[in-house]
Amino acid sequence: MHYKLCFIGFGNVARSLVRLFERKRGLLKSTYDITYSVTGIATGRHGFAVNPDGIDVGQALEKVESGNSIAQFSNSPVSNSLDVIQHSQANVMFENSPVNYESGQPAIDHVRAALNLGMHAITANKGTVVHAYQELTELAKSKNKKFRFESTVLGGSPVFSTFREAMPLAELTSFKGIINATTNLILSRMEDGESFDDAVKYCQSIGIAETDPSGDVDGWDAAIKVSALATVLMDSPLKPQDVERKGIREITAEMVKQAKAEKKRWKLVASAEREGERVKGRVAPELVDSSSPLYGMMGSSSGLTFSTDVLPNYSVIVSEREGMKGGPEETAYGLFADFVSAVRG
Repeated sequence: MHYKLCFIGFGNVARSLVRLFERKRGLLKSTYDITYSVTGIATGRHGFAVNPDGIDVGQALEKVESGNSIAQFSNSPVSNSLDVIQHSQANVMFENSPVNYESGQPAIDHVRAALNLGMHAITANKGTVVHAYQELTELAKSKNKKFRFESTVLGGSPVFSTFREAMPLAELTSFKGIINATTNLILSRMEDGESFDDAVKYCQSIGIAETDPSGDVDGWDAAIKVSALATVLMDSPLKPQDVERKGIREITAEMVKQAKAEKKRWKLVASAEREGERVKGRVAPELVDSSSPLYGMMGSSSGLTFSTDVLPNYSVIVSEREGMKGGPEETAYGLFADFVSAVRG
């Protein structure tokens, strides 16, 4: 089966995904009889391209990464992301535009448009889940398509799919852990003597922190992930503004040094717990000692422990390994896995 792919947002994650597709092209064909072509690309700074007959993605990658426009690859006049979705004739859309914590737009409109046109919609954008999960899930079902979002939390490690497919009717009562790899890496490097500012710059240099790092260091990224988990897994729509939130800006080098002397560590801890009919979410720095499972999560490692009515402690840990810093490659794999799952039914 041949699938036409459309990419809305063509930053680090989307480009890593394209490279992953190219690397897995042979396996997709030999294992699942899947072939593909890219028929639409929308970027924030390098223009738009649509060609239902296929875009040369190698050349498109070169243009974007050298700072040039991709408009030359288009055979239709398109001027915005919705035009690209409409004219790409794609079967699958990957939505990776920047997250909007307050409204989830324009990502929600992108996913809605793709589903209405009969495409599977796959995203790493947490705003779509937090602000429109029920609507988009019902729309996908009505179109007999898939709305998938595994890469919104823990870099694409199987969390949502595990509960959906391997833990039927398990009732989640609480979760707790580290779900922002950037702040964990910052705090780890501060423990090694680096300043806060230099640690942030390092994270930016390897692509896991944005030019404006406030979403990470002020706790917004963790808060919206708490909201996404609560919305999907606890059936409790929770907005990031409703999550008690405090970032790591007030964690000083002296505080980190003192904690280290006491064999403790500062971590940005995210949690949610069901209290009666409501769910309470929280993101805040906590001082943990060696008895805590969070103590050993260093660098860009992350993880969560879930408590359910059937499994009291189920954990997912994403450990940093050499050459992998919690960056776009892991997130890209979550999108790729969602693609394979969606098209195989």
